[in-house]
Amino acid sequence: MDGSPDGLFFEPTLLDDAPLHSLPMTEETYGPVAAMHRCRSLEELISISNGLRFGLAAYVYSQDLERAWALADRLEFGAVGINVSDTSELQAPFGGWKLSGFGRELGPEGLRTFLEPKHIKMRVDPVPR
Repeated sequence: MDGSPDGLFFEPTLLDDAPLHSLPMTEETYGPVAAMHRCRSLEELISISNGLRFGLAAYVYSQDLERAWALADRLEFGAVGINVSDTSELQAPFGGWKLSGFGRELGPEGLRTFLEPKHIKMRVDPVPR
C-alpha cells in the first residue's frame, strides 16, 4: 500500500510510441503521465505539436541550445521549457495558447488584468465665449 487514502494513487507512467489520435496525445493530461511519439524530422515534430488544439506548455531537451531555442520559438505554446521541467516564474507571464487559456497570470501582463484603464481629456485654456 502506498499510504494514500483508499489506495488512490496513480504511479508516474511513460507511454512510449503513443498513437497520435490517443487521448494523452490529444488532450491535456493533468497527472503523472507522459506520452511520447517519435517523429522522423523536426518539421514533422513542429507540425504535430502546433496541430494540437491545446497549447499550455511544451518541453525541449537538448545539448544544442541554439537548435532548442529555434524550436521553442516555433512552438505554439504559452510556455516552453528548455532543459527544465517547470516553466513558471513569478515575474513572467503564465498562460496557454489556443484552448489552453486566454489571458495571463503572473508578471506585469497578469497584473494588467486587474487594471481599469481610464482616459481623461481636459482643456487648459478657457473656453471661448
